[in-house]
Amino acid sequence: MTATARTIELVQAAAKAADGVMGTDLVGLDVSERLPLTDAFLLATGSSERQVSAIARAIEDDLFELGAKPLRREGRADGRWVLIDLGDLVVHVFHEDERQYYQLERLWRDCPAIALDLPAAD
Repeated sequence: MTATARTIELVQAAAKAADGVMGTDLVGLDVSERLPLTDAFLLATGSSERQVSAIARAIEDDLFELGAKPLRREGRADGRWVLIDLGDLVVHVFHEDERQYYQLERLWRDCPAIALDLPAAD
C-alpha cells in the first residue's frame, strides 16, 4: 500500500508552506509500508526556534484551509522539534541541531521519497 493521493496533496501543500517561510531541507517520505499509523512524513528545518515555530504555524494554517486539522501537536513552545500529527501525515519541523542529531531520514531511508514540486531556488 502507498500513501493516498490526498496524503500526497497534503505533503506537497505542507512543503510549499514551509518553503514559503524559508524552511529548508524539505523531505517527504511515504512510510505507509512501514507504519500502520500514518502514511507519510514531511521533514523540514528551521535555523532558529522562532523560525521553527513560524514554519509549523504556516503549515498548520495552509493545511487547515485544505480541511486538514491536527489531531495533536507537540514541541511548539520550545521551538526545537515541532511534531504535527494530521492522521495520515505527520510533519516534523526541526531546529538544525535536532535535525542533525536525530537524522530521521536516515532512520527511514528505505521508504520512498514523495516529490514535493517546489519552485526552483534562484
